[in-house]
Amino acid sequence: MPVSPTQVQEIESPAAVARLAQPRRAARAAPADTSLLDIVTSLRSLGEEMRDYARLNDGVLDAIAEPYQRSAVNLLQYLALRRHDLRDLQQRLSGLGLSSLGRSESHALATVEAVLRALHALARLPEFKPDKQTLGFEQGDQLLRGHTSSLLGHAPKGRESRIMVTMPSEAAKDYALVRDLVQNGMNVMRINCAHDSQPQWLAMVKNLRKACRSLRRRCLVLMDLPGPKLRTGPMQPGSTAFKLSPERNARGRLLSPAKLLLVSERPSGPLPACDAMVRVPQALLRSLTTGLRLRLTDTRKRPRSLTCALGGRGWRLLEARKSCILDNGTKLRAPDGRKHKIAGLVPEPGELVINVGDFVALTPEGRPGRMTTRQVAGLPRRVAVVPCTLPEVIAQVKVGEPVWFDDGKIGGLVAAASADELLIEVVHARENGGKLAADKGINLPHSDLHLDALTKKDREDLPFAVEHADLVGLSFVNCADDVTSLHQALGTLTDAKPGIILKIETQRGFANLASIILAAMRTYPVGVMIARGDLAVECGFERLAEVQEEILWICEAAHVPVVWATQVLETLAKKGAPTRAEITDAAMAERAECVMLNKGPHIRKALHTLDNILRRMQGHQSKKRAMLRQLNVANNMWPAAPEKTAQHA
Repeated sequence: MPVSPTQVQEIESPAAVARLAQPRRAARAAPADTSLLDIVTSLRSLGEEMRDYARLNDGVLDAIAEPYQRSAVNLLQYLALRRHDLRDLQQRLSGLGLSSLGRSESHALATVEAVLRALHALARLPEFKPDKQTLGFEQGDQLLRGHTSSLLGHAPKGRESRIMVTMPSEAAKDYALVRDLVQNGMNVMRINCAHDSQPQWLAMVKNLRKACRSLRRRCLVLMDLPGPKLRTGPMQPGSTAFKLSPERNARGRLLSPAKLLLVSERPSGPLPACDAMVRVPQALLRSLTTGLRLRLTDTRKRPRSLTCALGGRGWRLLEARKSCILDNGTKLRAPDGRKHKIAGLVPEPGELVINVGDFVALTPEGRPGRMTTRQVAGLPRRVAVVPCTLPEVIAQVKVGEPVWFDDGKIGGLVAAASADELLIEVVHARENGGKLAADKGINLPHSDLHLDALTKKDREDLPFAVEHADLVGLSFVNCADDVTSLHQALGTLTDAKPGIILKIETQRGFANLASIILAAMRTYPVGVMIARGDLAVECGFERLAEVQEEILWICEAAHVPVVWATQVLETLAKKGAPTRAEITDAAMAERAECVMLNKGPHIRKALHTLDNILRRMQGHQSKKRAMLRQLNVANNMWPAAPEKTAQHA
């Protein structure tokens, strides 16, 4: 609809500009029958508010590192835009065939101004002239690519997303494993400082450097500081006994004997498959040849015999046709009559089986965790006494607040609290009880905790990380002050600061994400990791998809690369075969600049699969934008073209 000169003057008047600066009025949904002028008014108000919000934060921008100056402005402008519910405005813009502002993250104000320019043309208003200082469409994307390369290295050929792999302990000794990972597409080696120690970490780094020189490739090192992670303490050890159980059919007939492998201190050659393995003196092995029997009395006082089926240098494979239970102290009688006691069996890790209705008493570290019975509200109840690694947390938790154990497998509410114990009533566990072991995570999502961002151990490990790593990961970042603590600690160690990756894994960290990023931008470069394990427990599993989307949007607006982490292809890495849901999750991860795989016996296969998925998906998706590459299914439905047309195409 043409706009009259009077309307043009009205929209340009000072009074109109003042009205446009009011965010509440700008955000109000307009009636469906309003004119183009109403949409122009709303968008102009939004644009002014975005500029003003960035100007009001000039003090924040003064501290930002130079490479991040324009990125920080764009982040502030995007935050101003997202203060409002724009869904009605989006629908009206889509109806006009214009951008609905849905992909504005990396160039927020430029998107609004581009739509305004088109609306001015549709409404026959004077030409809209964008602000010359506005970050352009291509500039926003270029900044994100540049910041990502500075932090994570250049993208590998044919794949935009980098791949990070967490190192198992074996990587300190197994050079071939590290070399295979580099050769198959690993771009960042992650060393989890919660495990192993500095000598093992150094061996991992040396293996990586050697592999990179051999393959003429670059792979960075991330030293991931564990931070104030609350975990369960040690548990009472389990039993050392083990049972040999032959396989039988439904009628009880023997199908396959149980197999026990006896080995010396230094067996040689490949060892056969077995059900259990025990170290014994070389003298016992020498007395056993194929067909001879080893006799014993098991822990149930039942006489048993084991027949030697195979033998090699430093080992013998015995077969049991009847079930038997063996333990430290069980006497083995060799064919020559000599007796040898089983010794050195390592107990199974201790676990407490906890059911709904039980109680957990969380205590400072002391005695190992154990199951007891005590009076609770006048009734005898099962109570799991569990030590924790950060006893100072206990006094900060209040009655009624939730507590989750082991990534949400067991959960409860605080029934009683004191300075030295939290009594938690279990309201969530598996049907037959959840098993709680040592070194499992504890989450307190609704508790107001005050903990140092860097623990004593983190500060001890930081000099090593600065010397040997390209990147340092800060865990459990909750606020801007946590980032400042890391900056100060790094400032005392080196002028050439490593890249920083901030791990968002708590509700507070998610709520304060924008201020955390702005604080981190005081140094260059920086990235964000979506630590989805703890984050899911903290925010609720049903909210995880929503939360990780918002983190992706905020980080894209700041032109900060994201690491998509936790349980990516986990079943494949651990068991050798993925679930369908894992494949879909890995495909969605392509929107992040880096994807993290955790360790597992099948990590090589997981790495190869992830590399394949990321290469395929980048042709279909770029952040929130669907890429309209050619679809074979569309070609299959199209009638065959004449030869000339086909050649021309």
